[in-house]
Amino acid sequence: MLIDLAPAPARTRETRAVPYIVAAVAFAGYAAWSLQRLRTFDASGFDLGIFEQAVRSYAHGSWPVSDLLGPGAPTLGDHFHPILALLAPFYLLWPSPGCLLVAQALLFALSAVPVTRCALEVLGARRGAVVGAGYVLSWGLLSAVNFDFHEVCFAVPMLAFATEHLLRQRWRAAVWCALPLVLVKEDLPMTLAAVGIVLVLNRQRRLGWAVVAFGVATTASLVLVVLPALNPAGAYAHSGGFNPFGGAIVKVSMLLALLVPTAFTALRSPLVLLAVPTLLWRLVSANDRYWGMGYHYSAVLMPIVFIAAADGVRRAGPRSRTLLPACALVVGLGSVGLQAAHLTSGVWTPSQRDGIDAVLARIPDDATVMASNRLAPRLTSRCTVLFFDGYPHPELRPEWVVVANPEQSWPTTLESKAAAVTELERTGYRQVDGTDSVVLLHRAVETSQR
Repeated sequence: MLIDLAPAPARTRETRAVPYIVAAVAFAGYAAWSLQRLRTFDASGFDLGIFEQAVRSYAHGSWPVSDLLGPGAPTLGDHFHPILALLAPFYLLWPSPGCLLVAQALLFALSAVPVTRCALEVLGARRGAVVGAGYVLSWGLLSAVNFDFHEVCFAVPMLAFATEHLLRQRWRAAVWCALPLVLVKEDLPMTLAAVGIVLVLNRQRRLGWAVVAFGVATTASLVLVVLPALNPAGAYAHSGGFNPFGGAIVKVSMLLALLVPTAFTALRSPLVLLAVPTLLWRLVSANDRYWGMGYHYSAVLMPIVFIAAADGVRRAGPRSRTLLPACALVVGLGSVGLQAAHLTSGVWTPSQRDGIDAVLARIPDDATVMASNRLAPRLTSRCTVLFFDGYPHPELRPEWVVVANPEQSWPTTLESKAAAVTELERTGYRQVDGTDSVVLLHRAVETSQR
């Protein structure tokens, strides 16, 4: 067998509790961090608002749409993530973007249980707990927490438990844990196929090849048939082209950052093959956002490399038993410092934020409003929210428009957005409220009756 976990040392009651303690502390930290970002307007319509609109649609028994993507735009035509429907009952109880952020925190924290458990059994209580702490502080998870909500939060615990089962040679359990990946995002069935490859390498050929075939066929059908059929443009929205040779320094830096926390011991385990599909599509893409360490793209890689490290450390000699915990913790603490800098650099002061909330409170429930990126998550739970990115289409004239100051240049320019506000005021919108941080426009009644 290529994978062979050494017999576990005797575990005390305290040792058995360690993974759950690590997960509980991680959940508290992730949730507090995420909710603080929401409170300080660091969360955004792209992507938290988009996902809240999709979950809100499910909660109301509707086909999932996001008006931030475009009026009535079907979110399943953008990415294939029907698993979001699982959040609908919880959203009915707490109709807020905070519901999604807390759910993500819980799912990320849950993945720490199998990761820490594997580290404990290989390294012992103290060093294993340090590796578990290094995992929950890993840059891939923290960068995801620090950038809104994304559907991949469901995949992180799935992959953590699936990889643990592979390590313990629980082949069918591993497949069952990985199988729901096909409902999370269209690229993840290829990771399921990688699970099949690991099974084949461990002489589970019949099951392994069946999983490989299912994963590849599912990816092909989603990208070539399902998503184009659901997309109003009739095509897969994220094909984007290829650029495998661009951004070499950024790509190499990302790969090193992925392996340094494990002191490169992950490379000694065949389990690291599970990371190959995600890394491959990111590295060959022409979209340079996929190449680096930002956003949420590396979250699914973290449980794979950490559990692979727990397997690889047994093959690397006694020195790695010290290097792995040290590297995991040092890199994790460095990640906290880097991400915390973003958390504490809010755009507006507390008094300015209070003023913004007072202005937004003037917009009635169920209104249609066009909002700036940072303001959108404050409204998506109670209004139909469109994305402010220039002058509305003549046929799309929402009742309300709310624009932040300072406005974000993405994806157009500050000049074009300032010109759009001027044009709105010229064509029937008037300013009804505002502060130095926000402007609220309302469409005049006579304009709507022409």
